[in-house]
Amino acid sequence: MKEINSFSKGIRNGLPICFGYLSVAFAFGIFAGGSGLSVAEALLISATNVTSAGQLAAVPIIAGGGTLLELAVSQLVINLRYALMSVSLSQRLGGSVRLRDRFLIAFVNTDEVFAVAMAQNASVGRRYLYGLILTPYIGWSLGTLLGAVAGNLLPAVVISALGLAIYAMFIAIVLPKMKKHRPTAICVAIAVALSCAFYYIPLLQRVPSGFSVILCAVIAAAVMALLRPIKEEADE
Repeated sequence: MKEINSFSKGIRNGLPICFGYLSVAFAFGIFAGGSGLSVAEALLISATNVTSAGQLAAVPIIAGGGTLLELAVSQLVINLRYALMSVSLSQRLGGSVRLRDRFLIAFVNTDEVFAVAMAQNASVGRRYLYGLILTPYIGWSLGTLLGAVAGNLLPAVVISALGLAIYAMFIAIVLPKMKKHRPTAICVAIAVALSCAFYYIPLLQRVPSGFSVILCAVIAAAVMALLRPIKEEADE
């Protein structure tokens, strides 16, 4: 199979992702700063994780003094999909991709990077993939830095408004799927109800925030997996 291995093509394909990440990471930077993290801490989180959902879940755990176990389990549950995406992408890697390249590429194998790489009509080489992940990584880190710095300079009322942007992002991701797929809407409703229970019921309030997030996600997914399992399509 033909191999795409142009670094410049990877850069070009990664630029739209970079610009998209700038705004999302900016919102995360403000959120992290508003939760009590310093600019350096917010930047370090983004530079070493590159996962919007995982980072959003991690900040309250860190700011609330949660345990390392809470942090590790929450990241495992939230980011498990990346392992599946990496396995799928590995089937499209060209012969130029070495073992050490796989580790570096997997580090920035986000949903958008995965989609662009898999959309190519040929196998993808190491130079192309390094170009593809470079600009999104810069955009994610730079956006976080700008957001965290802005959080120290802008008025409190502006910070509060911008802090809602990251929640709006997740609503925008989930809402279209909920409107088209009833089981997804039910799953989200179950997770929301459980989250409210952990917040308002005195006995459940004793559960650390990190574990409550994990339990809401796992229980809601397990209930819907039992009630409305996704049927595998028959091979043609």
